Amino acid sequence: MKSENKLIGAGLLTAITASLCCITPVLALIAGTSGIVSTFSWIELFRPYLIGLTILVLGFAWYQKLKPQKEIDCECDTDDKPKFIQSKKFLGIVTVFAIIMLAFPYYSSIFYPDNKKEVVIVNQSNIQTVNFNIQGMTCAGCEESIKHAINELDGIINVTPSYEKGNAIVEFDKTKTNEKEIEKAINATGYKVINDK
Repeated sequence: MKSENKLIGAGLLTAITASLCCITPVLALIAGTSGIVSTFSWIELFRPYLIGLTILVLGFAWYQKLKPQKEIDCECDTDDKPKFIQSKKFLGIVTVFAIIMLAFPYYSSIFYPDNKKEVVIVNQSNIQTVNFNIQGMTCAGCEESIKHAINELDGIINVTPSYEKGNAIVEFDKTKTNEKEIEKAINATGYKVINDK
């Protein structure tokens, strides 16, 4: 029974670890400490292995739980009712939680408030579009964190971040904000703007 508990704990731990790089930006936004956002971005490299390990460990825990038990040739009274932490129900709850954690990067954007505001454009010649190369983005949660930080500035018209390309294309009114302010907002999230100049 102790080995089953260890398997359940290991499965839960690997699922949480696999999602840390995507959970951290949301937790940082909630806590108001956006500077720690990219702290766990290095985990993204190991995410596929952690997902595989989670599936393996939980699969083995289910195998252990569902395999036929050997009959004990004893006529003594035994308490067949396992503790909740050793039950199939608990293993089911842990498995569902692990699936929710592993899928977190795909739905993390729902946790970010919509801070897009309407910008009144007085003169079209004041509109500028800049491509910022950003280091450290690894998932859709990273994109949302950057989008949220940039949209906090005045004069932002559109923000299109891409973790695949490692950039954010920002359209803004240069009379209300500038490249330095946008770069400062991105860097404040914990990700870093890379200057190619």
